[in-house]
Amino acid sequence: MATDWLGSIVSINCGESLGVYQGRVSAVDQVSQTISLTRPFHNGVKCLVPEVTFRAGDITELKILEIPGPGDNRQCGDLQQTEMGIPGVGCQVGPSQNGTGKVLKKPISSSAPQNIPRRTDMKNQDVIISPQQQCSKSYMDRHVETLTQSKGFRRRHNSWSSSSRHPNQVTPKKSGLKNGQMKSKDDECFGDDIDEIPDTDFDFEGNLALFDKAAVFEEIETYERRSGTRSRGTPNEKPARYRHDENILESEPIDYRRIVVPHNANKEFCTDSGLVVPSVSYELHKKLLSVAEKHGLTLERRLEMTGVCASQMALSLLGGPNRLNPKNVHQRPTVALLCGPHVKGAQGISCGRHLSNHDVHVILFLPNFVKMLESITNELNLFSKTQGQQVSSVKDLPDTPVDLVINCLDCHENAFLRDQPWYKATVDWANQNRAPVLSIDPPINEMEQGIDAKWSLALGLPLPLGERAGRVYLCDIGIPQKVFQEVGINYHSPFGCKFVIPLHST
Repeated sequence: MATDWLGSIVSINCGESLGVYQGRVSAVDQVSQTISLTRPFHNGVKCLVPEVTFRAGDITELKILEIPGPGDNRQCGDLQQTEMGIPGVGCQVGPSQNGTGKVLKKPISSSAPQNIPRRTDMKNQDVIISPQQQCSKSYMDRHVETLTQSKGFRRRHNSWSSSSRHPNQVTPKKSGLKNGQMKSKDDECFGDDIDEIPDTDFDFEGNLALFDKAAVFEEIETYERRSGTRSRGTPNEKPARYRHDENILESEPIDYRRIVVPHNANKEFCTDSGLVVPSVSYELHKKLLSVAEKHGLTLERRLEMTGVCASQMALSLLGGPNRLNPKNVHQRPTVALLCGPHVKGAQGISCGRHLSNHDVHVILFLPNFVKMLESITNELNLFSKTQGQQVSSVKDLPDTPVDLVINCLDCHENAFLRDQPWYKATVDWANQNRAPVLSIDPPINEMEQGIDAKWSLALGLPLPLGERAGRVYLCDIGIPQKVFQEVGINYHSPFGCKFVIPLHST
């Protein structure tokens, strides 16, 4: 019978004028001698219409490409795909024009008819099904009920006018398989009624208070102690951090006491690296300088080294490269250098010469004496060749505050100088100027210091200086190691890569 071929895929050749059509047989009318194809392709190109009907006189050749198997209902094939979980595919059920069949509207495949594709598109078509070929009524009713209960169908159903369709029709959701899946996910996430959204804000603080962080970490630590394991990221786990100049390899224990003096030190200092630097008495320090001079470290060399180290420290205190650069020629720092007629004063003059060579405005105060030490005379001759200014009266010192005052008035001997009028006037000027003071090789007794220093520079090894000396620095004046050993000091240099290092009281 003709109805047995419904659902078959055929190829119809209509001659050169109409070409070749391919599609699935949807209806065969023996009375009018017509055959209808759904999802037709014309010469390999998909037709724009969902169904094409041919008369017997137009058909030149008909080939059957695929015949449905026994018990296979091709009319309900797409409905079965929808029922098996393919979203976005719907159908319309309603009476046909002659009232003897039902109409199914389903999307058209976008692939060739020979492969029976499962993907659907937005095009719809009508399939005529006779009463003998229709699916069971219970199956169709169940499928229609499933489509009716979906949210997407309700919204689309309400937006369409009732006059555009039959009252018994069910409108499908016109979307492809992929878009249908996305629509279904959107409905699940955003399909709730807006009235159901709570008006109150979420209480973050209250919910955070419910979490007892200390109790949780205590439980973790208890578990780790019992099991012998340690998890990553616990609060007590602090990864080791190293500086860029610190060795991460294990080495021998560090000996921080590398300098040992023959007597108990009255005071000890330590460097930034933790090395212990003991103080020495004035007698031992004097003996050390005397032995070094005997081995060739003359007074002139010592004065030069002291002047270089003191000027280097003074330049750093004045601002270093931030202050002393070609762009700041209009802001030359001013240094007042107060020197006495002794070796300590000669060290200050050497420091002033180096400062003047570095474009610092130096004002040197030195009182007039009938007879000067040879070291002072030599240093004054060199200082006179610089742009520095030498004065012998306190009245010639600046009235305004200077950037730095370098104190070389005091010495360990010749205590009678502190009774001189020039000394007292100079001390009063320094205390009233309110400029920071750097003392070079200050004496031990605090009572002998008339000017309170902010910084003090010791030579070779520090003396047991008091609180009025301020922060103590130590400079290397070039005394060899064996010279220290000769006076009974076990010495290892604490300077490292520097010539001037800070010392801290222990």
